[in-house]
Amino acid sequence: MSNVSNKPLRLDRYLASVTDYSRSDAKKLIKAGEITVDGLVVRDPAQGVAADAELALSGHSLRAASSRYIMLNKPQGYICAARDRRHQTVLDLMDEDNPERLHVAGRLDIDTTGLVLLTDDGNWSHAVTSPQRKCWKRYYVETAEVINEQAQLHFSRGVFLKDDKARTLPAELDILGERVARLKICEGRYHQVKRMFGAEGNLVTRLHREAIGDIVLDADLAEGEYRYLTAAEVASVQK
Repeated sequence: MSNVSNKPLRLDRYLASVTDYSRSDAKKLIKAGEITVDGLVVRDPAQGVAADAELALSGHSLRAASSRYIMLNKPQGYICAARDRRHQTVLDLMDEDNPERLHVAGRLDIDTTGLVLLTDDGNWSHAVTSPQRKCWKRYYVETAEVINEQAQLHFSRGVFLKDDKARTLPAELDILGERVARLKICEGRYHQVKRMFGAEGNLVTRLHREAIGDIVLDADLAEGEYRYLTAAEVASVQK
């Protein structure tokens, strides 16, 4: 997959997307005659560039980088953000070029562990996070109090959370023990799982995301480790 669509892009934007140069630096290189398109020097940063055009910088061929799709086993204590003044972020766990271009497709709280997906493909990310696409997220949950069996019915109907105007979408609760369950939801409201159990008068003491759609957290990944998704895993999320 490519970051460049079939629609022509401005030359300066294309150059910034396939190199570490900023848009302003890309413009300077173009105006200086350092860039060729299909073998011809182009000095206009606004010129349109086709997806299959042959670009070169100082004689070196340039290609649009493939989109990245990554799974990370998130430990506690890290937040799902690009940067934060007080806490480490999931990007601090990664050794990647241009990490600032990656974003989290479905965030987890600082004390929640498990599967986090990161990508620079906005359409794919939207398919993961949009409630309308019903990409189910599966969580392992431990609670302070015994889980009431009525919670299964309540969750399947949707519950009203404090300060929210609409019920949650139907969710699936599988009670594994007195204080242990698995929950599947297709939304990502603020602290949703904790608030759903809170609406039942219960407190979540441990929360771990096991799967997103058909993508299951790799058992071989230790906390803090990550790997690229397989082609089949990427394709399991329909854009």
